[in-house]
Amino acid sequence: MNMQRQLTIFSVIAALACASYPTAAQSSDKGGNGARSAAKVEQTKEATPEYRIGAGDVLRISVYQNPDLQLEARVSESGIISYPLLGNVVVGGMSTSQAEKVLTDGLKAGNFIKNPQVTILILQVRGNQANVLGQVGRPGRYPLEQAENRLTDLIATAGGIIPSGSDVITVSGDRDGKPFWIEIDINSIFERGGKGLDITIKNGDVIWVDRYPLVYIYGEVQRPGPLRLERGMTLMQVLASGGGVSARGTVNGIKVHRKDASGKVVVVEPKMDEILKNGDVVYVKESLF
Repeated sequence: MNMQRQLTIFSVIAALACASYPTAAQSSDKGGNGARSAAKVEQTKEATPEYRIGAGDVLRISVYQNPDLQLEARVSESGIISYPLLGNVVVGGMSTSQAEKVLTDGLKAGNFIKNPQVTILILQVRGNQANVLGQVGRPGRYPLEQAENRLTDLIATAGGIIPSGSDVITVSGDRDGKPFWIEIDINSIFERGGKGLDITIKNGDVIWVDRYPLVYIYGEVQRPGPLRLERGMTLMQVLASGGGVSARGTVNGIKVHRKDASGKVVVVEPKMDEILKNGDVVYVKESLF
């Protein structure tokens, strides 16, 4: 009985030991999951774009424990900097990590330093810039300091759209050597599914914020003159914004002077629920009775 009891105890201990340690297949699977996780992290790093050094950028280059090799250099129009021991080095169009590797390899290949540790810091961005013009708080030329600079980033940097600015923004520039031009409704960016409209701004792009659209109203109304034309604004809403028809006016036979596609002015008689267009001139005539 004692022998049988001991065998039973040993069997239980062996079973617990097997449960505590993974099998070879389990270890392989865990290793595979770890490798896949590491691969995903690496892919994420590779997928994240880096800022590319441009002409005119000012770089601070440091080599660990080699203060004599610290240098502030401006990138030439051809993307070249002059660096001690190496002479002219092309860094234009590279990320900072790529440029660091070029200098590291050069110092190592020339046997100047056994294991150089090069660090590059961008002090000034001059090679990648975009213009923000029109109805914004601070119009001007702004550096693109990140790899991906969104339209909303540049608008915010320029102080945002002022009250007289339009909701529609025009972006022009070059993409792949071809002229690029697009109109974007800033409000649509913040609607569901509109995030893709927040486009990436590239070097040399011009962002133009026009003045808000206007409609003009005159004749027998309480407050004649120009009015801001909101999106989807109807004739009735425009009349209400103008204080309504005066005591001598009538809503019958209201005429709108509008430019057609050719630029010719035409006269139409819209319904009260018809949406007006930018530049429309509304005339409210006097009642005959």
